Amino acid sequence: MSLSRASVWRLPTGRLGWRLQRPERRAAERDDAAIARWIAHEWPRIRKGP
Repeated sequence: MSLSRASVWRLPTGRLGWRLQRPERRAAERDDAAIARWIAHEWPRIRKGP
């Protein structure tokens, strides 16, 4: 038995209802306060260099 690509794709998407998974733009565990602290304290030190 041989199937075309379109036929193979139709099985999971059409009959099983599966869809493509796409990552979220931002992490769910994102800690905005920690990011702001890092930008305020660590980034200037790193930018300045040794």
